[in-house]
Amino acid sequence: MLKQNGYAQYQNSRIMTASPAELTLMLYEGAIKFGNIAIMAMQNNDPSKAHENVVKVEKIIQNFRDTLDKKYPIWEDFEKVYAYLLRRCHEANIAKDPEIMEEVVGHLRSMRDNWKEVMKKVASDRDNPSAQSRIAGGQHNTIGYAPTMARRTGT
Repeated sequence: MLKQNGYAQYQNSRIMTASPAELTLMLYEGAIKFGNIAIMAMQNNDPSKAHENVVKVEKIIQNFRDTLDKKYPIWEDFEKVYAYLLRRCHEANIAKDPEIMEEVVGHLRSMRDNWKEVMKKVASDRDNPSAQSRIAGGQHNTIGYAPTMARRTGT
């Protein structure tokens, strides 16, 4: 087995010790990063690199879709959003259209920012004993917002 460099070891440790909420945030960050790489590749007429990175974004979005917590009614709204984003990724990939991919990345940024706010709210509630009863099963997902858990599958 090849030795990992220091950064790879750090990243692996960071992923393996992250909470489900932190993993979800990392996935949003990764999707945004890969989306931006795809946009640049499309603008630079590098269809192979564009395709590779759009597929990475699609896999992350599909992971979000697959891990929605269906015990909250809002899951259906997220299902529709994720289906839309997957369709737009597919369209961007076929047409190699950076504007479509910019739309997807914009939505992902908004969702990431909202997820950060949810994480702050949960942390605040956790520090407030009277709010403990609102935290469903001790999970970070108090209102069914986005995925309940990001899988550690290397998506």
